[in-house]
Order: sequence, then structure tokens, then C-alpha cells
Amino acid sequence: MERTLSPVPNAAPTIERVETFLLDLPTIRPHRLSVATMSGQTLMIVRLHCSDGTVGIGEGTTIAGLAYGAESPEGMKLAIDTYFAPVLVGSDATRVQALMARVGKLVKGNHFAKCAVETALLDAQGKRCGLPLSELLGGRVRDRLGVAWTLASGDTSKDIAEAEAMLSARRHNVFKLKIGRKSVAEDVAHVAAIKRAVGDRAAVRVDINMAWSETDALRGLPALADAGCELAEQPVATAAAMTRLMRRFPIALMADEVLQGPESAYELAKVSGADVFAVKTEQSGGLFAALKVGAIADAAGIELYGGTMLEGALGTIASAHVFATFPHLQWGTELFGPLLLTEEILEQPLVYRDFHLEVPNAPGLGIALDEDRVNAFRRDRSRTTVATTGTEG
Repeated sequence: MERTLSPVPNAAPTIERVETFLLDLPTIRPHRLSVATMSGQTLMIVRLHCSDGTVGIGEGTTIAGLAYGAESPEGMKLAIDTYFAPVLVGSDATRVQALMARVGKLVKGNHFAKCAVETALLDAQGKRCGLPLSELLGGRVRDRLGVAWTLASGDTSKDIAEAEAMLSARRHNVFKLKIGRKSVAEDVAHVAAIKRAVGDRAAVRVDINMAWSETDALRGLPALADAGCELAEQPVATAAAMTRLMRRFPIALMADEVLQGPESAYELAKVSGADVFAVKTEQSGGLFAALKVGAIADAAGIELYGGTMLEGALGTIASAHVFATFPHLQWGTELFGPLLLTEEILEQPLVYRDFHLEVPNAPGLGIALDEDRVNAFRRDRSRTTVATTGTEG
């Protein structure tokens, strides 16, 4: 007698569709780095539509397209559409780490794209479980994060005015200055002038984005320390040069670009190549990878800072959930990316007040996109790339 098999009760939800699109958003001012000047930001948004009706969202963002690193928003979209989607569609949406491990075997590199997809998977799972992302990642130890502001207009008087406005609004009292485009002497004079202006009301740090030679650093770092600067981020390009500079000057050295995930964090920690690690979820290769970078730093006695790739609201709050779980976060964060944009894309904006960013308590990322605003800034305006085929296995 032939039997008809009924659907398995409580079957795990699967991913039905993978959707990607680009948002082009203007910034409040040009943002000058040693490697490029930004006058806008492009966000790559990925949405995973699951069979239980849950939709998870993630974001991939870079600094100045390909000027900073090997990935761009356009490249992330292409990679997800072409290579990630066939693996994701039809897969169990609840087995986040197992699915990302499978993606990792089939897609090499592409850290930023992987972070966006992993974020969307975790957002969906958090919504399913009724838990904020930070609880899925081990449990938060703080509900708000100190946030530094980057002064990067390139003009000393404008930067001082911007710093004063931030202090008056009680939005930021830690300032990171982007330097490295000018001579060492000019950069040091710029930093010294800003530190004199803010005095003890604010801390001053610098990010050199690998622009100095080791000889430049030997001249510049002690001068920065004399000017009252407390930390220098990635003054030179290599881990070896960073290691040679360590413990030579009364200023903390922070690693950024040389940190490309847990393996590089381990290699740098072995040689005591930095005082501080700037942990970036995208650069690390995902949220779980960023947790590993933080754990390696803790084990090695290296202090921690929550970095940014100038992500929009989605990427910023995903990072916030990660950093909220760090047992130690000695240097705070720089999760100011959404504040650099002129346009709001959330139904409810992120809460920045009293020099901190508040971490949402709602399930998943804890935020919702304003679809009308999103549609207004989509590069395609009406076209969406949707993958609808794929198999488990």
C-alpha cells in the first residue's frame, strides 16, 4: 500500500531568496584619508528571505571603494549574486556557523562580503529566537559604547570648530585625526594645534593609514607624544615595522590594516607587534571572526578598540553588538559611520548621546530599514538582483 509522506513537522527554515542592492549616500563633508578623499558612501545591502517568513539583513561597506583594500561594494554584490547565492539558497538558515564554513570552502577571501552575509544570517536567527544579536554572540557586558569622532576635513581651523561643536553637543569627547597626506612636521603641527584647542576636555589620537615610512615614524611619534596625542593607528604599512617601533615612544601603537582576521591577529600577538588592536568586523571576515580577534588580543594582553569601515547603520550596529560582548574594550570605539551621512535610512535612528552609542535590545540587529528612504537612494532605483535557485549539499 502506497503511503503519502507528509511534511516533516518543525522542519528548519531554509533560505529562499538572496537579494542585493547598492545605496549611494552623501556625506556631511569630504572625508580625507592618506589614501583617498571621500565625498559619499556606498552601502551594499543583502537581504536573506527565509521560508518561515523571516528576513535577515546585512551590509558590506568599504572606505573609498578600492582605494583602501581589495573589495568594493560593487564587487561584493557581484560575488554574492554569483558565488554565495547558489550555496545559500535551499540551505538551513539556522545553522549559521556551519553554513558560513561551507561558504568559506567555496569562496576564498571576500571578507567583507562574508561579513555582510553572516550578519544577515544572524539577524534572521536573532529575530527567530527573540534575542538581540549580542546575546547570540555570547551575551553583552555593556549596553552602550564610547564613540570617538574622526576629524578629517584636512583644515585645522575647520577641525577645531567641528570638535568644539561635538563637545558642546555632548556627542564626542575623543577625536581621531586623519594625517599622513602632508609632511611629518605639518601633520604634527596640525595635531598639536587641535590638542591645544580642546585641552583636557577631550582625548586626541591619530590615524596615519600606513602613510609613514619607518624613518618618518621615528621622527613623528615622539613629536606626537609631546603634543599630547595618546595613540597612533597604523603609522607604517607592515607588521614587522610596527613591531620594531613598539615600546620605543610614550604613545600607544594600534594595529589596523595589518589585521586581516584571526590568523594575522595571532601572528602579530606572538611578536607583541601592537599595544592595541583595532577590531573591524568586515576586515576580520565576519562577526565570529572578530570575536576571535578580540579573544586573541585579550590572551596576549593587547588592548582593544572597536574600529569602523565607515559602515552605515546596519554594519555599525552589527559591530556594536560584537563589541558589546568584549570583556575588555579599553579604548572604546569609533562607530560614527552613520553620523557622517546626510541621510537617515532607518525607521528609528540609532541613539547617540552623552558621548556613547546605545546598543538596541530588540531581536536581531534591533533596527528596521525605512523602505521609502532606502528606495530613494538605491542605485538601481527599481531593479533588484534576486537569486532563486540553489541546492543543499
